[in-house]
Amino acid sequence: MRAPIGDFDQATPAPDCLDELIRPVADAVRHWRGSVPADQIVYVETDPQWADTAVFVDHYGRDLLERSANCVVVAGKRGGESRLAACLVLSATRVDVNGVVRRQLDARKASFAPMDVATGETGMEYGGITPIGLPESWPVLIDSAVVDLPYVLVGSGRRRGKLLVPGKAFAELPGAVVLENLGV
Repeated sequence: MRAPIGDFDQATPAPDCLDELIRPVADAVRHWRGSVPADQIVYVETDPQWADTAVFVDHYGRDLLERSANCVVVAGKRGGESRLAACLVLSATRVDVNGVVRRQLDARKASFAPMDVATGETGMEYGGITPIGLPESWPVLIDSAVVDLPYVLVGSGRRRGKLLVPGKAFAELPGAVVLENLGV
């Protein structure tokens, strides 16, 4: 199969390679529901040394910068209570944590979750966190620019491999909230 974006040596529909995915992501693909069929989610094998966005696009093609998104875990705090959420923004932008995120979570303070919290709560590897397979109780804040793309390159839950996902599929994830200007 040829990847819908990018130039990858191997591309496989995600339902056909569940063993390549970590458990929460594989489970989400296995139980996928929504208007976008699961077989339109494509897994591409990549080298973990190129997992970070800047070096990834240098290695696999600069055009992917405009077609890729980063998923980060944030913590919103109010009155001693902490609430985790995920944010998905285009890779060329950064998450507006102190503005859009803080207001959306109704938090007094918002910040990026520590690495051990992000990986421990998601069951995913740092540098590979994806919105697919996150705890269903979490809000998944998604920049509208991500949803507008035909395909988006995101993490696969681990540093080796990426997922190519139709942008509109993100809007149908459990807990999804599509927001304008989440990425600045």
